[in-house]
Order: sequence, then C-alpha cells, then structure tokens
Amino acid sequence: MIPAHPLALTAARELDLRRQRALTRYYIDAGAGGLAVGVHATQFAIRENGMYEPVLELAARTAREWTTRPLFLIAGLSGRTGQACAEAQVALTHGYHAGMLSLAAMKGESIDALIAHCEAVAAVIPLVGFYLQTAVGGIALPAEFWRRFAAIDNVIAIKMAPFDRYRTLDVVRGVVAAAAEQRVTLYTGNDDHIVLDLVTPFVVPRGGKLIEVRIRGGLLGHWSVWTRRAVELLTRIERAVAAGPIEPALLALDSRVTDCNSALFDVAHDFAGCIPGCHEVLRRQGLLAGTWCLDPNEILSPGQAEELDRVCREHRDLTDDDFVAANLSRWLS
Repeated sequence: MIPAHPLALTAARELDLRRQRALTRYYIDAGAGGLAVGVHATQFAIRENGMYEPVLELAARTAREWTTRPLFLIAGLSGRTGQACAEAQVALTHGYHAGMLSLAAMKGESIDALIAHCEAVAAVIPLVGFYLQTAVGGIALPAEFWRRFAAIDNVIAIKMAPFDRYRTLDVVRGVVAAAAEQRVTLYTGNDDHIVLDLVTPFVVPRGGKLIEVRIRGGLLGHWSVWTRRAVELLTRIERAVAAGPIEPALLALDSRVTDCNSALFDVAHDFAGCIPGCHEVLRRQGLLAGTWCLDPNEILSPGQAEELDRVCREHRDLTDDDFVAANLSRWLS
C-alpha cells in the first residue's frame, strides 16, 4: 500500500517543512507499506523549483526518525536519460530503494530508444515502470514495449495507471510474454478502478497454457487521502482473495471508491483539478494549510468543492477524518 506523496506549500509557494513532515508521519501511522515521492502527485515542477532533492531527503529522513519498521521508498524519476540517471543517483544517496520512471519527456521516441533509456536508468537504480495516463502527460505504450521493459534485469515492478482497461491489459500481456510475472510486481495506479484491479485475476495465454497474474498492491494518488481506510481496504481485499470467492459487497465497493475518485481527480474537467482535489481533502482535515500548487493556475475546478462535499457525505465510512483528528497535533509537532 503506497500513497503518492503530495507537496505541502505555504501561501508563498515555498516548501512547508512542518506540514510536509506531518504528511509523511500520517502515511506511516496509517499503515502504508511505502512512500512514492517526487511523482506526479508531488508535482513534476519541483525539479524546476529546486525542490526535488530537499523533498526526497525530507521524506526519507522523516520516515527513518518516525518508525523502525521497513518502508519501501520509491523516488519519481523523469526527464531525458541524463536527468533521469542524475535523479536516480540523488534517490540512492538518500536511501530510496527504487525509482519510478516517467517517460513523458521521451514522447515521440521509438520503442528501441525508450528501452535504451530505461536500461540506462535501471543500471543506476532498481526500476518501477510507470504507465501514466495520456490525459496528464503520459504516452501510449504498446504490449511490445512492456515485454521488452519487463525483460530488463533490474526492473522490479510496474505501476499501471493508463486509466484504460485495454492499455492495462497491454502491460499484463507484456509481462507474461517476457516470462517475468514472478519477478515483476504489478501495482495498480488506476484510481478509477482500484478495487476491481486488486480482486481480478488476469489470465494470459503463453505457450499453450493460461498464466494467471494478479496485481499485488497499489501506488495511488487517491491513497494520499483517507489513507487509513485504504490500508484497511487493501487488507480486506488480500484476505478475500486468499479465501475466495469474492463477496458481492466487496465488489460493490469499487463503484463507491470510483465515485470518490471522480471528485478527488476532477473527472468532470478532464483531471484539471486532480492534485488540488487531494489537497483540499488534506486541507479540510488540517494536514495542509491550503491547496496551493507550484503552478498558480492549478486550482480546484468550478463545482469540484461541492462534489467533494457530496462524496464526503455519501461515503463517510470511506474517510478517515476521526483518525486524522486524533493524531493531527502529534504529526504537526
């Protein structure tokens, strides 16, 4: 269970150290198995603003100081090959276990060039693949790319976030074609189908046999809010999958979680307010002081706050307001 770590800013759009630490402490106490820092939810613009290394260092240091239990630390990596490799070195310096590689900067390159880029970065740090949805800057990647990507020795996982069932299946098919399903862990990043991704067995033919693959966890922007409930949900799903069959009540949760995500990620405006939407929930809980993003034009969309009101009211059992209220002063200390 890995939340995508947001960025806490002051009204002057400077790093709010106190609240950034509080977010990390919240995720740890909520039971997260790891943290993803420097990813889309942290805002890619931290690189141009000189915040990339300070943000990564602060999260890793806070985690070490706050808990002794193991956490899987993932650093977001982006840019062309030189930049991505340099970011990988920064991540290693601060104790990150893997880098999650965005390919948005490689748009227009051939599959051969993309694979060469991935191989270069994987030579520096264990790699988590990232299928980012095209609506927020990702590029379409066919099953052949994912076959070759999964065959890279130092690839350990893939976050699938195309928000598209066909493209999600392309990743699974590629991993199976590479015979890498035992080595490469699949995480859902499809915030629009979290529950179904986690309960569904994917079946892909290979060599005359049907190979079953499962998504083992989530690395999600949605899980940056109401994290305590998300941990409980994943635990419930894992137990249900082990026991089988899946109860209808659990399957029915998919539509409710997706409804919450529609407000968080501002689906009505093509995801324009996806980061401010998560910030607004954290602001209401007191973890953030405001919804400020590095881009001053990145704000809540018209009607988004009202949609958040609605889902908070209709799905209150999926929120963790009480948990946050009971611990907020300690996290902010």
